[in-house]
Amino acid sequence: MEDEYIYLIKDAKTNPEYGCKPEDRTIQQHIDHGIINLDKPSGPTSHEIDLWVKDIMHVKKTGHGGTLDPKVTGVLPVALNAATKALQLLLLSPKEYVCLMHLHTKVDETRICEVLEEFTGKIYQLPPIKSAVKREVRTRNIYAIKLLQIRDNQDVLFRVECEAGTYIRKLCHDIGAVLGCGAHMAELRRTMAGAFKEDDTLTTLQDLTDAYYYYEHDGDESYLRSIIQPIEYAARFIKKIYVKDSAVDAISHGANLASSGIVKLNRNIHKNNVVAVMTLKGELLAIGKSLYTTSEIVDSETQIVVNIQKVFIAPKTYPMMWK
Repeated sequence: MEDEYIYLIKDAKTNPEYGCKPEDRTIQQHIDHGIINLDKPSGPTSHEIDLWVKDIMHVKKTGHGGTLDPKVTGVLPVALNAATKALQLLLLSPKEYVCLMHLHTKVDETRICEVLEEFTGKIYQLPPIKSAVKREVRTRNIYAIKLLQIRDNQDVLFRVECEAGTYIRKLCHDIGAVLGCGAHMAELRRTMAGAFKEDDTLTTLQDLTDAYYYYEHDGDESYLRSIIQPIEYAARFIKKIYVKDSAVDAISHGANLASSGIVKLNRNIHKNNVVAVMTLKGELLAIGKSLYTTSEIVDSETQIVVNIQKVFIAPKTYPMMWK
């Protein structure tokens, strides 16, 4: 909504000769700057899924946002070509899972509910031995745990929304330790990874294969276009700063963002927030870290306000401008 933004430049215009609205990209541009909300099946590794998508789509590069263990199913965003640079946004984003936890002995339902509540908020976790990170105690936030069902006082189905990097298998183990009965994760499905959810964008490998076949053999790109989400989708819930055309080329060449280039920005940006820098056409230009709050940026003289970390628009896409 427009009232979420503060305008520094009123009635700013963008030149239609440069850049492109995400919805107006050619199908090849859409593929090269696209992310697939894939429903991972049980069995293959996340890396194997990347390779299969790469073969199906005939692209040079793929990557996934947030690794899932082989037996875990659900939301696995797979980025294509240039969009792989946006995976940082997904790796930092909250995740949501539905988990079936098996208790090793029967426990009173009231006690189960009490302990689940105790694990809401900040927790301490020691990553499992088989993990991709250094094995040391670290803090993670559990934003919410909702009990869905208890069967026979032993099988506990719950939904958990948590900070990225939370190990649900370890969470189940720790819950079992507090209950005094022991527990393990029996089944797990991811239902959200940042902006990607179990909604009408979720697709299977078979759907993707069919969509590419229709595109390649029948010339029908509509199915494939609907399956692939533009790179901007990954930044749906990231705070945004929109810049004028004259700032785009400098940023695409590696410059940081100065306040003089801003057209509008979200009202609630805080210092050190990861922000998405957008063009006036709605293209994801870059992501970076805000050096100031919204109010400080609005009140500042011309100065660097965002430290740019990743750029998504190639140099010379917009012309070099000095005003």
